[in-house]
Amino acid sequence: MGMMEKSPLASRLAGKIEGELLFDAFSRGRYATDASIYQMTPLGAVVPKSLDDIETALGAARELGASVLPRGGGTSQCGQTVNHSLVLDNSKYFNRILDLDVANRRCVVQPGIVLDELNRALKPHGLWFPVDVSTASRATIGGMAANNSCGGRSLRYGTMRDNVLSIEAILADGTRTTFGPVDRNGVLGNDPTSALISEMLALGAREQAEIAARFPNIIRRVGGYNIDALTPDHARNNMAHLLVGSEGTLGYFTAIELKLSPLQSTKVTGACHFPTFHAAMDAAQHLVPLKPAAVELVDDTMIALARDIPMFRQTISQFVQGDPAALLLVEFAEGSDAANAAKLEELSDKMAALGFGFDRSGKHWGGSVAVTDLKLQNDIGEVRKSGLNIMMSMKSEGKPVSFVEDCAVELPDLAAYTAGLTEIFEKHGTKGTWYAHASVGCLHVRPVLNMKLDKDVKTMRAIAEECFDLVAHYKGSHSGEHGDGIVRSEFHEKMFGPQMVASFNEVKDRFDPNRLFNPGKIVQPPKMDDRRLFRYGPDYTVKPMKTALDWSAWPGAGGGFQGAVEMCNNNGACRKLKGGVMCPSYRVTRNERDVVRGRANSLRLAISGQLGPDAFASDDMVSAMKLCVSCKGCKRECPTGVDMAKMKIEVLAARAEKHGLSFHDKLVGYMPAYAPFAAKLPWLANARNWLPGAAKLTERLTGFAASRKLPAWSNDPFLDTEFQDADPDVVLWADIFNRYFEPENLRAAGRVLRAAGLRVAVVRPADGKDPLDCGRTYLAVGLVEEARASARRALKALVPHAEKGVPIVGLEPSSLLTLRDEWPVLVPGPEADLVAQHALMLEEYLVRNEIALPLKPLGRPILLHGHCHQKAHNVMPDVQKTLAMIPQAEVSVVETSCCGMAGAFGYGKDTVETSLKMAELDLLPAVRAAAQDALVVADGTSCRHQIKDGAAREAIHVARILEMALDAGGKGA
Repeated sequence: MGMMEKSPLASRLAGKIEGELLFDAFSRGRYATDASIYQMTPLGAVVPKSLDDIETALGAARELGASVLPRGGGTSQCGQTVNHSLVLDNSKYFNRILDLDVANRRCVVQPGIVLDELNRALKPHGLWFPVDVSTASRATIGGMAANNSCGGRSLRYGTMRDNVLSIEAILADGTRTTFGPVDRNGVLGNDPTSALISEMLALGAREQAEIAARFPNIIRRVGGYNIDALTPDHARNNMAHLLVGSEGTLGYFTAIELKLSPLQSTKVTGACHFPTFHAAMDAAQHLVPLKPAAVELVDDTMIALARDIPMFRQTISQFVQGDPAALLLVEFAEGSDAANAAKLEELSDKMAALGFGFDRSGKHWGGSVAVTDLKLQNDIGEVRKSGLNIMMSMKSEGKPVSFVEDCAVELPDLAAYTAGLTEIFEKHGTKGTWYAHASVGCLHVRPVLNMKLDKDVKTMRAIAEECFDLVAHYKGSHSGEHGDGIVRSEFHEKMFGPQMVASFNEVKDRFDPNRLFNPGKIVQPPKMDDRRLFRYGPDYTVKPMKTALDWSAWPGAGGGFQGAVEMCNNNGACRKLKGGVMCPSYRVTRNERDVVRGRANSLRLAISGQLGPDAFASDDMVSAMKLCVSCKGCKRECPTGVDMAKMKIEVLAARAEKHGLSFHDKLVGYMPAYAPFAAKLPWLANARNWLPGAAKLTERLTGFAASRKLPAWSNDPFLDTEFQDADPDVVLWADIFNRYFEPENLRAAGRVLRAAGLRVAVVRPADGKDPLDCGRTYLAVGLVEEARASARRALKALVPHAEKGVPIVGLEPSSLLTLRDEWPVLVPGPEADLVAQHALMLEEYLVRNEIALPLKPLGRPILLHGHCHQKAHNVMPDVQKTLAMIPQAEVSVVETSCCGMAGAFGYGKDTVETSLKMAELDLLPAVRAAAQDALVVADGTSCRHQIKDGAAREAIHVARILEMALDAGGKGA
C-alpha cells in the first residue's frame, strides 16, 4: 500500500496493531474526502481488527495530542467524516453482529456493519432494521447512529434516535462504558461515568425551557446535540440518544443495541403525477393523513436525468406517464393485499378530490398510477434512492452542491417554503433540483454551482444565509437528515440561539475536553466556505496532460479526462457488497484502495499534483489499479457514470510509455500478432499445459500462475472462408478468442444464422493479411497505438457493411462490445460511430430482428452466467429472451459480480488468488449447486474457463446451445 511515511503516530503504532496501518500519501489521500465538498488530509488511517486495536490507536493519539476520526462508509455529505485526524476505518473488520434476540426484536452490532448486510442477516428471522437510508448498501450502523440518519420511512419508523436502545463507547479518557436508559433519580455512584450522566441530566433540567422554545417541533431535526433527550419531561432518559447524532465528537462507538421491526410482508406504491412542482408540495399535507409508510418526491429534472441513464431508463418508462413536473411516490404497507388495494383506492380518490385527473389538462392534469409489482417497486426505490447521484451525473463543471439540501419544515408550510427557496436560487442566478422526503417536510435540494470558482463559493454562502433565515421564519430545522459536519455547524447560533450553542459546548467540554474526537464538528466549527478545506481549493489546478482516448464529453485538462475523473462525488455506491457487478475487487479485499471511489480519488489527486511528481504513472497508482478487472460495472452502475475501465487504460498507457512492458504484458498484449503463428503449431503452443514442470518453470518468466492451465490453442482454428455467403444479411465478427481457442462457437453461430435462412459472411481484412482484431488485448496492457491501428484496419473492412445497414454480429462480449464502447473514443469519428451502431451481440441481433429458429426442446435446465460487459451494456435481457426461444426452456440466472477471470487477470501469478475469491463470492457456489444435467451457459471465454477451473463444469456459449436445440434430443455438451 505504498511506502509508509514517517510520522510519530505511525512509529508509535508500528507492530502494535493487528489490523492495517495506512500512512502513505495515496492512502491518506483516499481518506481525505467524503461525499461533501470538503477535503482534509488525515494524519493516517488505521483499519482495526479488534477492540484492542481501537484502544491502542486511541491511546497513541491521546499521548501524542492527535485527534481521532471514526469512519464507516465515508459517505457523509456535510464533511463529518473528514479531518486532519487519525482515521479509524471500522468497515472492513469491525462489523459483526454480536447478539440477536429474535423474540424481543433487538440486536447488538459492531459499528462497521453495513445496513444492507445487517438486513440480509435479519431477513430469515422475519425482521429488519427499518431506518432505510438511500445509502443502505454502504452506510454503516455506526455512521448512521453518529449522524442520526433517517431514511425514507421515518414517517412510520422514526430516526436512528428512535431505534437505538443503547451504545457502548470509549470515552476520551479511555473509559469504556454503556449508555442507555437511566432513572433520573437513580443515578448513583462516585465513578466518572455516573458523574458525567448526572451532570448531563442537570444540564437538561436547567435548559428545559430554552430547549422547548428553540428546538423545532418536527421529526426531522438532527442539528446540534440531542440535549432534548436530557430533560425531566421524560420518565426515563436514554443517554444513548445524546450520543446519537454526535458525529463522532463525544466518544468512540464500539457496540450499538438496536430495536428491530417485523419485515414488511407486502407493499404497494401510488405514483402521483402533478402538473406543477407547487401543486405537489401543496398536496403532500393532504396525502400524509392517509397514513402511508413514505411519501417521496421526484422532480422533473431528476426524471429527465434518469431517462438518460441506461440503468434507470426502463424503470422510468414503466410508471411515469407523460411529462409531470413532479411525482410523489406514496408507499403503503398495510400487511395484506386487500388492505393495500384499499389504500391505493383511497389515494386515487384523494387525488381526484384535489382536482387532478389524467383526462384533464393544465393545472388539473395528473393522477395516481398504481404500482403493485414488487420488482418494479424495488426498481423505483432504486431510482429514488439514487436521487442525489442522478443529480450529480451532470457532466458540466457546475454540479448540484450540498449545503442547504435537507432543511425541514412542517407540511402546511412546505409549498410556501419551497417557493421561497426557489426565489432565492433565482435571485442568485441558479436553480435547484428537488427530491426526497415530502412526507416529513424534508426535501433535498441542491443549487447548481461550480465550487472551483470563488464567485460561486460566495453565492453558496449568500444562499445559505438566506435559506436558513427562511427556515427559521417557518420554525423549521436547518439540518433535517444529513447532519451538521462543516457545512452547517457554524449556523447553530442562527437556528438555536447563543444559549443553546453554549449548552452544546458544555456537552463537548464535559465529554471531550482535549478535543480528541473529530474536532470542529457541531461546536467550534470552521467557516463553511473556507476554501482551504475544499476538495477544489483555491490552489487546485490540473496541468495540461497527454491522454490516449477521447474525453471530449467532459470539461477540463487532458481533453476532458479531468472532468471525467471529477465526476466521482464519493457517494460510495461502488462499496456495495451484493447486487449488480460493481465493484468486484472491493468485494474481495474491502480496501478503499480497491474500490472505484478510491481509484478515482487517487487519479484526481495525482493529476492535480497533490501526490507529487509523476504520480499518475507511479508504482502506487499501478497498485491502485492492479485489481481493477475492467468489468465496466461502474460504467453502468455508478450513478455519476465513472468509467474506471477506460481510466485504467490511460494509466496503463502512461505507464507503458514511461517504463515499457513486462514480458507477461507483451505475451498478453501482442497475442493478435503471434496468434496466427501459434495456431500452426498448437502442440508446441500448448506445451506449458502438458509438459511436466513447464508451468512452474515458466511462471517467473511469463507471469502466468503455475496453478492454472492456459486456454488450449485449437488444432482446427476458425477460418474466414468458412462462411462467405454473397450479399450477406449479417456479417460475423470472428474474435481472436473464439477463432483460435474455441472455433466451435463461431461455427455454431454460422450454422444457427443459416438455419434462420440468413446469408452469412465473416468479416475479412481488406488487405487480405492476418485476421481482424478489435484491439482488446492491446488496451489491456496500455498499448493504445497498437489498438488504434487494429481498430482502423478493422474499420476499413466493417464500414462498407455498416453503410449498407448490415448488422455486425459477434460472440465474445469483450471483443464485440469494444466496437461499441472503446472504438468511438479510440478512433473517434463518424465511421467508428456508424460501426458502433451496427455492432450487436448474437442474442441482440436475434431478439431485435425477431429471427425465427426451428428449435426443439432440450429437456435440461439452463444455468446462465452473464459476462460483465453484457451487463454493462444491458445485453442480458436479450440473452435471456434468446434462451427463452427454446421450447420448454427453464433458465435460471446466476446473480453474480465478475467471474474473476477477466481476460489474463485470472492467470496472473500475482492476481490468481483474488480471481478465485471473486468467483467464490457467488458464481462457483451456484454452479456447484446446479443440477448435474444442467447446461451451464456463459458467453464470455474467460467466464467459461473460470467455471471449468473452479467448479469442474463445462460451460458453453449460447450459440452452441441454439445449435443443440436445432437437433432433435438436444444431445451434446
